[in-house]
Parts: sequence; structure tokens; C-alpha cells
Amino acid sequence: MATQTNMTDNTEIRTPIQDVVLQSVDVHRTFQVDDREVYALRGANFYVKRGEYIALMGRSGSGKTTLLNIMGGLDRATSGKMVLFGQNLGDLSDEELTQLRRTQIGFVFQQFALMPTLSAEENVDLPLRMIDMPRKERHQRVAECLELVDLSDRAKHRPQELSGGQQQRVAIARAISAHPGLILADEPTGELDSTTGRTVMKTFATICETLGITIVMTSHDPVVQEFAGYTYHMEDGTIRNER
Repeated sequence: MATQTNMTDNTEIRTPIQDVVLQSVDVHRTFQVDDREVYALRGANFYVKRGEYIALMGRSGSGKTTLLNIMGGLDRATSGKMVLFGQNLGDLSDEELTQLRRTQIGFVFQQFALMPTLSAEENVDLPLRMIDMPRKERHQRVAECLELVDLSDRAKHRPQELSGGQQQRVAIARAISAHPGLILADEPTGELDSTTGRTVMKTFATICETLGITIVMTSHDPVVQEFAGYTYHMEDGTIRNER
């Protein structure tokens, strides 16, 4: 079996090429603020294998969200490589990145970002409309996704009629509706109480196990380590632990 080798902080990584979905190689990100450069990432190195549930942990300002945005093609690295599904995201045009996000990446945010005038099932249906999925197939897919997050009985409810945890589970159903290869979740339990947050983390674990979707989640909540298969710890724009 072919392998891939990378040197990161004197640590050699060897993993089967076909198992690696995502790899960050010495990723830096700087921002110009007035007359000075601000370093958000200072050489982030890590990899994620297919079907894994990975947590990125660190304090506010550690670089978690910046790194997640680069993974999802919402931002670009200043230097280094972010390789997703065998493609260096830095080589893709804005149009190609948009298409990749629509078909291969699902996003879940701290703020649920649901359309307030639409029902739960209509919110889940939105990504499927964007990729022109036939109506009959969309209807079936939406029902399957709501069932997976245990919200079939709330399909006709609008966001204001749902609890915070239910709204986040609708957001998760929406993220998985197009059957992406990767879900990126940025502090998805940040607005929830501890019990509800645990339920949401368990939902991600179920999705990972049931659908085989790779999940990368940022969090400052140590409880995520109970559900994630591996945890990377970030500090000052770098990942402190290698594997």
C-alpha cells in the first residue's frame, strides 16, 4: 500500500494516501492590521483520515476558527498547503472553491444560521435545491436527515418554535443533506447548556459512525474529547501535539 511521508516539527507522519481526507502542511496565516502583521497561524501541521471525528481544542485566539476557515475554502493560507480530497485548496479558483463547498463540505456554526421564515424541513432542503437535486429525491433525503438527528416530529416547525439544541440539530441535518465528505463545525455547542451540548456532540458521533462522514470540530469544551476519536490542541497559531 502506498504511503505518504511528511516532516512536521521533527515528527514523521506515515499514513496510507487513500485514507487521508485532509492535511495541513506548515500552514501560516497573517493579517495586515494598520502597519503591522498579525499572525493567526504559525505553521499548522496535522492530518485527518477518512471517517474520523476530530476535535480542535484551544482558547479563544488560538487560531482554531482561522484554520477551519482555510479547511473549508472560506479563507486562504498565506503560505503552506491545505490539501483536501487530494487537491491543494490554494490552487483552486474562487468558483472551484464554491463548487467544492456546495458538494463536498457541510458547515455547522455556533450561531445556528437557519432561515427564520422556513420550517425545519425547508431549511434542510436548501442545500439540495442549490445542487438541483430532483424534488422526489430531495423529499426523501430531508426526511432521512431529520430522522437521523431525531427531529422528524419537528419537520414543520420554524426555528423560533424550536429550542436551541433542536435548532442546532436542524443545522446539522442541513449540513449532511448533500452527503458531503467532510463536515466542519465551529464551536457548535457554544450557545448551548452542557446537557444539550453533550447531545449535539453525540449526534455528530452518530453521523460519523452511521454515514462515515469525516468531521472536524473546534471547541473549548473538554467534553468533546469523550466523543471525538482524536483531539488536536492549538496554542498561539500552532498545533501542539502530533500523532
